[in-house]
Amino acid sequence: MRTGIRRTTAAVTAGMLLLTGALPQASAQPSSAPAQVRPNSVPPDLPPNTEPPADDGKPDVKYERTNKGCVESDTKSELIEYMPWGQVYLNLEQAHKFARGRGIKIAIIDTGVDPQNPRFGNRVVGAGEYVDGNKNGTDDCDGHGTEVAGVAAAAKTEGDFVGAAPEATILAIRQTSDRFEFKGDANNEKRATAGKVGTLAKAIVRAANQGAKVINISLTNCGTPKGFSADDQKLQAAIRYAVDVKDAVVVTAAGNLNEQGAGCPRQNDNLDPANVNSISSPAWFANDVLSVASIARSGAVSSFSVWGPWVSIAAPGEEIISVDPKGKGLTNANVTAQGVQDIKGTSFAAPYVAGITALVRERFPDLKARQVMDRLKATALHPGNASGRDHKVGFGMINPVAALTAVLPAEAAGFKAPQAKEMNTDVTPPPGLDWPPIIVALSGIGVGGALLMLTLIIRNSLNRRRGTTA
Repeated sequence: MRTGIRRTTAAVTAGMLLLTGALPQASAQPSSAPAQVRPNSVPPDLPPNTEPPADDGKPDVKYERTNKGCVESDTKSELIEYMPWGQVYLNLEQAHKFARGRGIKIAIIDTGVDPQNPRFGNRVVGAGEYVDGNKNGTDDCDGHGTEVAGVAAAAKTEGDFVGAAPEATILAIRQTSDRFEFKGDANNEKRATAGKVGTLAKAIVRAANQGAKVINISLTNCGTPKGFSADDQKLQAAIRYAVDVKDAVVVTAAGNLNEQGAGCPRQNDNLDPANVNSISSPAWFANDVLSVASIARSGAVSSFSVWGPWVSIAAPGEEIISVDPKGKGLTNANVTAQGVQDIKGTSFAAPYVAGITALVRERFPDLKARQVMDRLKATALHPGNASGRDHKVGFGMINPVAALTAVLPAEAAGFKAPQAKEMNTDVTPPPGLDWPPIIVALSGIGVGGALLMLTLIIRNSLNRRRGTTA
């Protein structure tokens, strides 16, 4: 069997792209609670009746191209014919017997999606542009978004590679790029890359309004806890709108540790989960999103995958194979300033989950977004502890076949979860015992015992007399 390496000749972000914007400070308490008692591991409550941001469908500033070249293809005629380990681990071949994502729209909010790869067919739809004029999401100078889309929804042609939902429709929305910059003006500070928390919020609203049933966000804003900005609240409101009003499942990368200057500065390895070192947004909006960690081939959590109490689920995020972002074939590596690197990151674990979510939405069309999220978490391969989840992989590795076939009582009409009942463990006798029956019972036991003893005495006496006569 022939194998090959597909590479790109420009630096491609293999993990995630940072968004320009203030990092949030979390709180589990209402905004009226004293600041000093707020844990920083969960976001503030969204004020009632908060409206999502209006979407104008265009960049908030005028970005300019930098001197970084766009990604190029260097695949030549090589083929990758082996099946990716993650695809084998997830048993996608069996999962596709139940659903393939037909009729489901997956929005890829990223660096754009180039539709020219034949594995996309005619399933890429331009849906939004927040970087460069009227490109409408179908130009990808970075390559990242196209690779993400391939993991989520590429079809099989030559070789064994296939995306998680090979018949889903892809809504391409370009929201960020490190090939563009904004030099600043009287009203806005300069930005080294394109993308802002505020435009991410708009992109989510746009995706939801265009009928996306799954929204994949393989980029994060990560750093030490800081103030919760107005843009952060817009992002929170946009996600809530997408989930509860438009019935979309939002899937987001959990975040990567700092690599080549991009990522979370510190791991959340402290013992107190309420006081974290780094916050990864939008992943930390845990009640409203599926936040995806990365698993390695060995089954261990990837060394770069950021932990946190907000992590929902996990998927393969290393040794990724996907479509060549500027070619006709596949790629399993990127050429960067640091040399040839495997494609990896929670950025690529997330689209596995997004694609599998599309399969579930096709097979169970009556389930609402939050029910789909619950089903994916309930059927995951849970970590081996008492709670069935942890801060590294959440509820565990996603299990596509179980998610598509399991019968869950919680989804049955009229089902009510059992209520916990307090148990009386007091060893002292309960008050108000009815003693007369007890006395009668004990007396009966005594009389019976006396009669038994009398019978034994008489029997022994008779036996002795017979023995003497003999």
